[in-house]
Amino acid sequence: MKVSAQNLHAFCVEALIQVGVSQADARTTADVLVTTDTWGTFTHGTKALRAYVRRLRGGGLRKNGRPKVVSEGPAWALVDGDSSLGMVSSEFAMQTALAKAAAVGIAFVGLRNNCHYGAAGYYASMAIEKDMIGISMANDIPTVNAPGARGSVLGSNPFGFAAPAGKEKPILLDMATSTVAGGKVFAAAALGKTIPGDWLLDANAKPTTDPTLFSHAGSLTPLGGYKGYGIAFLIEVLSAILTGAAIRWQVSSWTFSDPSKPTGHGAAFIALHIASFMPVEQFKERIDRAIREIHAAEKADGAGRIYLPGEMEWERREKALVEGIDLPEDVSASLRGLAEDLNLDLNRILR
Repeated sequence: MKVSAQNLHAFCVEALIQVGVSQADARTTADVLVTTDTWGTFTHGTKALRAYVRRLRGGGLRKNGRPKVVSEGPAWALVDGDSSLGMVSSEFAMQTALAKAAAVGIAFVGLRNNCHYGAAGYYASMAIEKDMIGISMANDIPTVNAPGARGSVLGSNPFGFAAPAGKEKPILLDMATSTVAGGKVFAAAALGKTIPGDWLLDANAKPTTDPTLFSHAGSLTPLGGYKGYGIAFLIEVLSAILTGAAIRWQVSSWTFSDPSKPTGHGAAFIALHIASFMPVEQFKERIDRAIREIHAAEKADGAGRIYLPGEMEWERREKALVEGIDLPEDVSASLRGLAEDLNLDLNRILR
């Protein structure tokens, strides 16, 4: 299915409004999901909307939830998400971090009572237009193994980082702390494909290429072994233990658990005000120089280009905004299912 970003955005807004979400919150959520699809990160874009709508209809997500600051200082804040859509509460929390960083140079904002928030990189990237550096992270229900364990120990606990550049493309890193995001394993299962042998372990902690095991008997491998495991625990501390959010198995699955219950996810956001450290143009010149030096590094045999984090995503987005978004079959199927659930005309987004 090939669609324009504008039409896809309108469909998402229409679906959310139909289940009682305000137009402002619907637009915020659609902004996050459609931007993520334009980056080509289809596991965390509009494919997830059907599950969010199911939880909204069940009551586990509050369609009229209002995130609010419950405690704060000059350089920090704690936000209660009120079980609102994860995009709504996370955008609010990151905006809070940006405002505080503009005043004092750097700010940390923790978020509890949240849900799945989609792509970590989106919230980090909000800092770019403010000439700031952004960091975003969140915890999730355990799906990832730890060295020496049998079964899942921590969530895939994503991490996002963004920094503005001058004439080069901004830096944007969006990663899970597992070898691969769980959504990619589910996508492979939905499409009837096998997966690389280093993505998933079976119930006996042995490598498997069968993605269908993930839903009931498999655990993802941690990124880089103990290194990814350690970073995932750092994220658990900052986004959940410190914020008062649900920890490890206290978190409910946003896709498979009772849709009438909140999931309890936590998240954390950091903003750095570049101008507090050096003139913004000086920073941009320095980061451009670093980017160009990496581009000019000696290439391995057969390699045509060395990419910086985010270059692929920005280039995909530029193309998608002009030519439309080529949605994979699993995303198309999810959107078709959502249209059937709500009796909406999906064909309109194809025009």
